[in-house]
Amino acid sequence: MSNHTTDLDNLRLAVLIDADNAPRDCLKSVMEEVAIYGTPTVKRIYGDWTSPNIGGWKSSLLENAVTPIQQYGYTTGKNSTDSAMIIDAMDILYGGKTDGFVLVSSDSDFTRLAIRLREAGMRVIGIGERKTPNPFIVACDKFIYIEVIRDRYKKEIKEEQAKTAAKNGKRPTPKSPAPVEKATEKQGAKKIPEAIVELIADSIADLADDDGFTDMSNLGNLIIKKQPDFDPRNFGFGKLSSMMKALSRFEVEVRPTNDPHVKPMYIRDKEA
Repeated sequence: MSNHTTDLDNLRLAVLIDADNAPRDCLKSVMEEVAIYGTPTVKRIYGDWTSPNIGGWKSSLLENAVTPIQQYGYTTGKNSTDSAMIIDAMDILYGGKTDGFVLVSSDSDFTRLAIRLREAGMRVIGIGERKTPNPFIVACDKFIYIEVIRDRYKKEIKEEQAKTAAKNGKRPTPKSPAPVEKATEKQGAKKIPEAIVELIADSIADLADDDGFTDMSNLGNLIIKKQPDFDPRNFGFGKLSSMMKALSRFEVEVRPTNDPHVKPMYIRDKEA
């Protein structure tokens, strides 16, 4: 069986999608998000494809090379998709050709599956809507909200349309000046819950050196271990570094290295 690797870029991922509990317009954005964490070697979506309720998936399956798995609903009120997805996950696990799983669902029924896969040394990434029950969220190594990645995808489409319009000689949509962007970041900082600020502060304290500083990447990894659904995009920030700079409680220090392209960031809690 494959060992749990730390090289996220080379992770071989099995992407398993519950068609009954994921929005139909999210597939492309989900697959783009998955590519950040590794290579999807298995891509399957489960549902009763004879049902008109999930017909909206079909057009995007071909575009993203996702294999539909037919699972008939034998009993009214029972979700047979869950069982088929769980059985396949265990078969893939024991096949030993993957390093991790991406479970796309907002259903808490996959909580035990996520726990079992992690026990076997797999990295487990969950993707679901904000309504996803907390037990499934915390059972994953990392959990990503579909609303966040869908918003990013829509933004990319608008940017691409603007570029196309500019090439065709049409007037592009005027961009906001830089001061507005900075103001937005400050406003975003006000929306960050105090519990999240304390989570960051506690994590810095856990990792801090004698001067009170901790490496940004190590901090991000620890926060996700403590709270798998933590994501700066949930609060309107593209990166953790942008979020930290917007929070006046924390000091951000960029340290030079021999490589001018490598500039590690270190964080300190001013109130510590």
